[in-house]
Amino acid sequence: MDQPIPLPVPEGFVPRPAGGPFLEPIGPIMIRRDHGPLAFGLRIEKRHCNSKDMAHGGMLATFADLALGIGGFNLAGVTGFFTTISLNSDYLAPALLGTWLQCEPVLLRRTRTLVFAQGVCLADGKPVLRASGVFALPREAAPQPPSG
Repeated sequence: MDQPIPLPVPEGFVPRPAGGPFLEPIGPIMIRRDHGPLAFGLRIEKRHCNSKDMAHGGMLATFADLALGIGGFNLAGVTGFFTTISLNSDYLAPALLGTWLQCEPVLLRRTRTLVFAQGVCLADGKPVLRASGVFALPREAAPQPPSG
């Protein structure tokens, strides 16, 4: 049985822990913190695809949720687990098998309890998904209202 030849990962990207058993099968999710803006990446493999060798829409949404949630928290200076309140996505074009999927999250706003982020996912530089999300801060990160 022929083994696929692994395609290279762009410079500066390193593996990021998956974040739980749901995300483990889709990884490795890659992150870039030093060589340019914060970015998340993933090589589209057969296991990410539908029967047409295009990344499944649910896979793209999961990737956007992770990139915007973790990325938004990172840009807001927040640590801990996030809860997705809403995720909106527009599918712009297919992400084909073998392409490099990348998203550079943008922090729109941080409130006392929420982080708002957006991003465009690119497959080999071509826009394939536009997404925006609202994420709840962990309870320990949100300031408590004054008592009294």
